[in-house]
Amino acid sequence: MTADPAKKPSVLFVCEHNAGRSQMAAGFLTSLSRGAVEVRSAGIQPSHEVSPSVVEAMADVGVDITGAVPKALTTGALREADVVITMGCGDECPVFPGKRYEDWEVADARGRGIESVRPVRDEIRTRVEALVTELMPARHTDAQ
Repeated sequence: MTADPAKKPSVLFVCEHNAGRSQMAAGFLTSLSRGAVEVRSAGIQPSHEVSPSVVEAMADVGVDITGAVPKALTTGALREADVVITMGCGDECPVFPGKRYEDWEVADARGRGIESVRPVRDEIRTRVEALVTELMPARHTDAQ
């Protein structure tokens, strides 16, 4: 991912409102990487708060995102990221050469109750676990 092996890889998760999917992905990556990955999230049109059902769904699996605040996507955040994961923002996300981009087709959690958010959370967790294995294979297998 990065030219300097001593530098932490940096991942930016982007969704439309930065109130659901990108916050869950950032929460999981922060937790699973144990600080070995620099994690950011942002939205094209950020909401005023993270969805309460998303916060609750993450708490169900032991990931606390109560302090998360939706943020606007900036060109600076895009430039600093090694990997940019988009979820539902389509062509609105600018593309910078030399970055790894992935678009995860994950259902939007916006306006959904907890029972509908849990399957979205679980899909995101599975994708983030695979990302952790790619970004830091040796550390992931050694982590306990």
